[in-house]
Amino acid sequence: MEQILTFAPYLIIIAVFYLVFLVPEKKRKKQYDSMLEGLKVNDEIMTRGGIIGKIISLDNDNMVLESGPDRVRLKFSRNAIANKIYKED
Repeated sequence: MEQILTFAPYLIIIAVFYLVFLVPEKKRKKQYDSMLEGLKVNDEIMTRGGIIGKIISLDNDNMVLESGPDRVRLKFSRNAIANKIYKED
């Protein structure tokens, strides 16, 4: 019984760490992955570098993004996407 009480504070710290850090991170990762799976042509996105544009073409690993008034086309990896921009009605 005394051994269990010795390790109890460590078990509590591990449980709090799990609840505070790991559970929310798993939730964010799941939302990000579902956002990536739901991307389609003509969606407006922002890259991790801050470039905002519209998806012109999309395949498994890459996409072509059209950005700016000159309609510059840039090729990015899907991992470069930070988030999808949702327009309010």
